Amino acid sequence: MRLSERFRATRRAPILQVLKSAVATVAAWLLAGWLIPGPLPVFAAIAALLVVQPSVNQSLAKALERSVGVIAGVVIASLLGLAFGPTSWVILAAILIALLVAWALRMTAGTSNQVAISAMLVLALGGTSPEYALDRVLETLIGAAIGIVVNALIVPPVLVDPAREHLARLGSELAASTDRLAEALRAPQRPADLTELLLEVRLMRPMRDAAATAIADAEESLTLNPRRSAHRGDIAEQHRLLTRLSPIVTQVGGMTRAFVDHYDDGLATEPTVRAIAEQLHRVAHDIRLAVHLAEVDPEPLTSAIPALTAPLQIAPPKSEHWILIGSLMEDLRRIREELLEDDLPPEPTARRSRE
Repeated sequence: MRLSERFRATRRAPILQVLKSAVATVAAWLLAGWLIPGPLPVFAAIAALLVVQPSVNQSLAKALERSVGVIAGVVIASLLGLAFGPTSWVILAAILIALLVAWALRMTAGTSNQVAISAMLVLALGGTSPEYALDRVLETLIGAAIGIVVNALIVPPVLVDPAREHLARLGSELAASTDRLAEALRAPQRPADLTELLLEVRLMRPMRDAAATAIADAEESLTLNPRRSAHRGDIAEQHRLLTRLSPIVTQVGGMTRAFVDHYDDGLATEPTVRAIAEQLHRVAHDIRLAVHLAEVDPEPLTSAIPALTAPLQIAPPKSEHWILIGSLMEDLRRIREELLEDDLPPEPTARRSRE
């Protein structure tokens, strides 16, 4: 891993998020400075800056974390300042005590750090009176409230599109892996071909996990979001599609593993294996159809009719390939059950009206 990857993201944050952070910080500074005359409203600005998060729900959580941490830190600093004064050793003691109190109360790492930072800032800025402590708490609450309001009102983020993109990539790769396995069943394979086939199919598991994470992020982005009603249906459809595709990822991976483990050059001449390959091409078509019907992939299809119809009927193998063929058939049966469940497209309106 390069050193720059430790502090640089893979892509820039949306410029709108940067602008919202700036608006919230400036608004908190101006409002807190107007309502609470005295020292510069640093606590309000910091709170607003930290509270503007990628989702409204995360903003609320960060506001709670920030507020609890500041209140605890200010209380600790005020008590020590009143007792011993704002000397350097008292500041160090306040940091240590703040960390121990946060540990004893089982606070999160972010809240624990906030307690220590708040205690240090209060004493370092020279405030030990109860009035000063109360003003800093009010500043923090003002900044946190402004951060939440700005994040919720100025185009609140909705992460449905990234989830849709992850699902589209998963569906595309799953269909491609199924097609690759079908082609491999029909022709002799070199050892390098088998290795490549196995490596490519293993890519689907991280893609499935990434899609699940993206859907979870999208769901969280709708929590407390004023725009959530317009996107609830999209998230539900993405959940349903991922639920259908996840077992197929496992089954296609298992079929590929079994094929590689039991491969010999005579497989391509087995009539049943060629029939299974044809069924796998149909599976790939129906995977693309399922992704298309879920409105995840807008690419047009050559056919909107499911390719899987009746289960494949086979005769007993005439060779020692029956173990592999039986394994492939069982996985194919499970895939068929996943794809044919509620997969038929609706009938045309004209036909329904005649009936």
